[in-house]
Amino acid sequence: MLAASVALVAFLGLTGYALDRAFVQTAQNALRERLANLANAYIQESEFDRTGGFISPEIPPDTRLLSPGSGLYANVRGEGLSWDSASTLGRSLPPVELLKQNERRFEGPLRIVDARGLENTVYAYSIGVVWESPVGDLPITLSVFEDAGQIQDQVNVFRRALWGYLVMAALLLVLVQILVLRWSLLPLRDVERELSRVRQGRSQRLSGRHPRELESITESINSLIESERSHLERSRNTLSDLAHSLKTPLAVLRSRLDADASHEELRAEVGAQVQRMNEIVSYQLSRAARSGHALYSAPLEIEPRAEEIVAGLEKVYASKGVFCEFEIDPAARFHGELGDLQELMGNLVENAFKWARKRVLLTVTVEPAPDNRRPGVSFVVDDDGPGIPPEQVERLLQRGVRGDERVQGHGIGLSIVQDIVAAYRGELTVSKAPELGGARFAVRFPPAY
Repeated sequence: MLAASVALVAFLGLTGYALDRAFVQTAQNALRERLANLANAYIQESEFDRTGGFISPEIPPDTRLLSPGSGLYANVRGEGLSWDSASTLGRSLPPVELLKQNERRFEGPLRIVDARGLENTVYAYSIGVVWESPVGDLPITLSVFEDAGQIQDQVNVFRRALWGYLVMAALLLVLVQILVLRWSLLPLRDVERELSRVRQGRSQRLSGRHPRELESITESINSLIESERSHLERSRNTLSDLAHSLKTPLAVLRSRLDADASHEELRAEVGAQVQRMNEIVSYQLSRAARSGHALYSAPLEIEPRAEEIVAGLEKVYASKGVFCEFEIDPAARFHGELGDLQELMGNLVENAFKWARKRVLLTVTVEPAPDNRRPGVSFVVDDDGPGIPPEQVERLLQRGVRGDERVQGHGIGLSIVQDIVAAYRGELTVSKAPELGGARFAVRFPPAY
């Protein structure tokens, strides 16, 4: 508000200065035209006598020339010629340079002194004329002077009105600006209040009722909040699973100690249970590593990774003679971690290789995103195998079961795929492949901020 107000005041100040200079210049131009018209009229009505003396008009174009101290003065200068109007009585006019024929000059403000010694300023308009008189051509210069105070009075009146209106306009505009800024920044205050409620635990996320300009920010904040909660939940689940898994070997060791087993039996049992606990810890750590991902990552090209995965699987399943076809959009990108992309495609394609007879089709397409969202991407893997009965799909996609307890009839890596899809807030669907006749696994990651 302060910066905008300073800019507004500076702009109005420059505007006022420009208008002031324009008015002064206009007033001076008007005075110049008026004095020029008066000088031309005075010359036309004047004449010379037979001796070359100057005869002014009996009634001048402006009667102020007859009143001393009226503020309008005139004089004529030439070789051996000097004439002053009656209004110059008691005034000492500034000297005038003799001008050539038709030469014109506007000057001012010039200083004059009256009979009391008081100084004043005037504007002067002079015109050079060659007069045809009985004694020959006489070059003369006629000058008309007008008190500069008249222009200054006009300028002062204009300035008072101008700056008065500009000050009122500035106050009004600053007030309107403050109201507009406060109104336009209300959505940011709403976001601040909602963030405060989230920090206090009174709300789980920001609401979706925000202007279009703030949607990207609020969606990103919600994504960060959800990602943080997801990480926290995964950490708690991992620790809970680890504690639950370690309870059995620890209970076995406790029972062997209470049973007064021999040294050799106890040694063998401790070795076996330590090995089992080591395997449990390794499994839970790898499972936790698979489930985490960075919320904002550089986009990864999909086609090169798919080629690497398929090349390795074709060697593994070379005895089956399975052939994999690609239909991958060159612009397709995966916004996530490389390990997640490899696990996702690797498990889906390997599952298809395992159950396919001869053909596997991998299709990757881009979902255009509006505005400044990043585009989505879809993975579709089809095979020509026996497919999955519809009644088995729901059980195949059920969640909340640990990997070593999950019974799957269509690929051992499907649990990893589901974890990755859930972590990136995507969708996994299983259906019948329309062309190949086997199973179709489709993973869709929608456009996101």
